[in-house]
Amino acid sequence: MKSVKYKPIGVIRSPFQDVEGVPIQPCGASGVLGTIEMEPHLEPGLKDLSGFSHIILIYHFHASKGYVLEVKPFLDDSLRGVFSTRAPRRPNPIGLSVVRLVAVERCTLRIQDVDVLDGTPLLDIKPLVPEFDSPGVDRIGWLSGKVRGVQSARADDRFK
Repeated sequence: MKSVKYKPIGVIRSPFQDVEGVPIQPCGASGVLGTIEMEPHLEPGLKDLSGFSHIILIYHFHASKGYVLEVKPFLDDSLRGVFSTRAPRRPNPIGLSVVRLVAVERCTLRIQDVDVLDGTPLLDIKPLVPEFDSPGVDRIGWLSGKVRGVQSARADDRFK
């Protein structure tokens, strides 16, 4: 299989300097402010983005080293297949978060509800469109009955 390479389009800035203590999902980062510093030559691509209240960030888990195929996620005590979790130690350490877009100021995006480590390389941005991105969900697997504690859950060192 051919390899795939991506070049970051910017960097995500947040108050989180260490993996330990980072909220594990955006809903646990309510109100946390951050910024995205975009590569200057990409500024024309930000045209019309300010019309959206929320954006999807796709990024590289740069602090994650290696991967394991079974992990003990933050909301469970059992080993789970990595693809049934959002753990950062994955064959391709790609993360995604939905954040509120506060403002677009030239090459800087002001964002809120940031659950990302400071300095995270940003790979892409997509606008959140509920009609496209929020299908009716019938089941949530092993997470059934466990998502209530996610707002207070914080990362530890298990996925470094």
